[in-house]
Amino acid sequence: MQESGSLPFPPLFKEDLDHVLEQTREVWEEAKGQSFFITGGTGFFGVWLLESFAYINDRLQLGARATVLTRSPEAFAQKAPHLCSRPDLQFCSGDVRNFAFPEGEFAYVVHAAVPTTSDPYEMLAQIVSGTERVLEFAEHAHTRKLLLTSSGAVYGPQPASITHLPESFAGAPDPLLPASAYGEGKRTSELLCVTHAHRQGYEAKIARCFAFAGPHLPLDRHFAFGNFLRDAIRGNSIQISGDGSPLRSYLYAADLAVWLWTVLFRGAAGRAYNVGSKHDLTIAELAEEMRTTLSSASPIQIACPPDSARAPSRYVPCVERVEKELGLRESYSLQESIRRTAQWYGGLL
Repeated sequence: MQESGSLPFPPLFKEDLDHVLEQTREVWEEAKGQSFFITGGTGFFGVWLLESFAYINDRLQLGARATVLTRSPEAFAQKAPHLCSRPDLQFCSGDVRNFAFPEGEFAYVVHAAVPTTSDPYEMLAQIVSGTERVLEFAEHAHTRKLLLTSSGAVYGPQPASITHLPESFAGAPDPLLPASAYGEGKRTSELLCVTHAHRQGYEAKIARCFAFAGPHLPLDRHFAFGNFLRDAIRGNSIQISGDGSPLRSYLYAADLAVWLWTVLFRGAAGRAYNVGSKHDLTIAELAEEMRTTLSSASPIQIACPPDSARAPSRYVPCVERVEKELGLRESYSLQESIRRTAQWYGGLL
């Protein structure tokens, strides 16, 4: 992947931004002249939100503004100078747990910050204390609507008998396992948001996010899609650390942006919505699809044989709620998601 010194990254595809605009055009009327506050605005989710916000703000002449909390405005200025130079985007430096409140009222808050550590205790503390600080700000800024980007991890392990997890599933992570820190942190954040919003009289909406594909998805972390894409483009062997049997699904990031904006503006107060693809496949099938779609000669190496006595793990959402209540649909196939992500990353690898 590209080293930090060789930034900036290219802007998102105009076709993708046009898709977000056309799918959300009707929801933006209330945002004219309003201010947004976004945490996590320089990460994968955040860049898609900022790029689409800026594009839509121009095309619809909303006169809206967004203030973005980031740990390093300077680093993001190298990554995306085309965003940092915009007058409708302001970047403030700070930690989500103790940031100084920007002045003024902010009708909309999007809390999309992610923890910066893998230590379970510190991760849990960052998630919970960061959410508390954001809610204090929402009260201070007279916020009308708040969106929390939560996670499918709040459900805990998906039972083999459930192919697609609905929002009504009452499972949960094991609170005695350190590995549950992320899921438990998000569960607590959801409860903090809805109880605080109920007390203060604004609307809190929850987006339970699953797995995604698209430009800006990290290629060097724990995301199978990103790792496989990197290796397929480079011609390296595609390494599967397990037996390749876990089932996952991948929503393209342009659809992700559509869904997040729609949940913020149109989602019911105090309600959670799964955000992800319902079209599942195994990790081994993903690797093969990556190789086939990109016409790559990369060999696939699976670390261990499958255990026929054990049901494969699943992490796949049911999205009937967003389909029925908000009219949202997937617009990109897995193959198109692979091609578009590879095209955007092609010159960076």
